[in-house]
Amino acid sequence: MMLLEALQFLVRTGLDLLGCAFFLRFWMQWTRVPYHNPFARFVGKVTDFAVRPLRRAIPGFLGVDWSSLLSLLLTELLCVLAVSWLMGYPFGAAGIQVLPGFLLLGLAATLRLVLYVLMGLVILQAVLSWVNPFSPHAPVFYALARPVLAPFQKIIPPVGGVDISPIAALVVIQLCLIVPVTGLERLAHGLVW
Repeated sequence: MMLLEALQFLVRTGLDLLGCAFFLRFWMQWTRVPYHNPFARFVGKVTDFAVRPLRRAIPGFLGVDWSSLLSLLLTELLCVLAVSWLMGYPFGAAGIQVLPGFLLLGLAATLRLVLYVLMGLVILQAVLSWVNPFSPHAPVFYALARPVLAPFQKIIPPVGGVDISPIAALVVIQLCLIVPVTGLERLAHGLVW
């Protein structure tokens, strides 16, 4: 039993880390982060194996890197299926009618991962801005967190020279995790079980 739990943990961790890399690749292109920095090159190298072949079939459109997004969604769907299989889900008995439920679970897992990555970027940017704003990595993480923080920074002025908009952003992201993502998971579980 403990070995099975350890295997589930390893599968979930490995595929979620890969999913994070696919999302970061998409997000860096969306936010126009320059690719000459080491972080962007690392993410590019880690994800090239899947994104480059997909780009031949699915080119970018309207400024969106669809191949990275599809790679992210497929990775999270694979994670949901693999963990369900490890937990003993009866795929053979369930039949094809559970496919929409698993697709929704994959979508919910994708949204959950994206929101957690955005939370991490906001926290990292806030810590860097307070501790070491002149770090060579600060501009990269500022650019990655800017789309999330900008709406809050327009509403919430700095207090005593300290930007407290990350707190509001984290609260809203957490609410998104609780309401729509959890609701989508419950709907999907109803279709699967």
